[in-house]
Amino acid sequence: MTILLAFSPHQDDTGAVELACQLARSNNDSVHAVTVVPQAWPTAVAGDTDRDFKLWAQEEGEWSASAARDVLAEHPDIVSEASWCAGRSVPQALLDRAAELDAGLIVVGSGDEGPHGKVFLTSKTDRLLHSSGVPVAIAPQGYWSGPTGRVTRATLGFRGDDATWSLLDRAAEICRRVDASMRLVTYAVRGRTMRPNTVSGAEEMVHQQWIRQATAELKEAVEHLHSLGFTDDQVSSEVAVGTSWGRAMDRLEWHRGDVLVVGSSSTSSLLQRVFLGSSAAKIVRNSPVPVLVVP
Repeated sequence: MTILLAFSPHQDDTGAVELACQLARSNNDSVHAVTVVPQAWPTAVAGDTDRDFKLWAQEEGEWSASAARDVLAEHPDIVSEASWCAGRSVPQALLDRAAELDAGLIVVGSGDEGPHGKVFLTSKTDRLLHSSGVPVAIAPQGYWSGPTGRVTRATLGFRGDDATWSLLDRAAEICRRVDASMRLVTYAVRGRTMRPNTVSGAEEMVHQQWIRQATAELKEAVEHLHSLGFTDDQVSSEVAVGTSWGRAMDRLEWHRGDVLVVGSSSTSSLLQRVFLGSSAAKIVRNSPVPVLVVP
């Protein structure tokens, strides 16, 4: 499979490169880095300014592709290539290039303005997530996988609905192929009550009942993974409890080699597209490890 890497030569952060090579190394895939440069507006008669702009864009693209090859050369065990294309919309240009390359995955980085060590969705990444028909992997700011880094565990956000059960089978197949373990997590987030003296007891009872239900569903999912051949040391489950999404994520223990897998919203009308629901978006924005968003 080809992994399309969205490469930006003007960013100091090489987290996307690290993640693309880590994923490729785990599954014996290749990486194709693509830089999108601005496309000139079509004119009936090209003037000097139009010609100069086109020449600049071409030079920028060729320089970017060369820079991508230099960075990818730091991972000599990965089969890689680099190219550039022109487009007025970076997300659409990446999607078009992914279709041309028959890429099965798109890898992007976090914005420079995001916090170090966390996933930050830029406007371009958000647009890509709303339009992609293939999974999109997002690297945290400053991510480093190491020269021999591989995916060793996938943490799957488990909701217990039909869409998540389908995603569970897909994730299990991938984990078996790359020899990675699986952790199933259900998030139990409850904010503060507005009238704690009158309703907190009832809310706490409902919250605890919901946790018990989630635990039972996770147990069923673990048993399903056992039926697929996963051993006890290859699968685990946990209910992450917190008063916010950030605190719930912090309750989980994370290791190098972890990847968080999130399914796109089951309420989206674009059923074959990646579309983050409100809960999935909060999980992604609080993730300290790379996130794989799957339609």
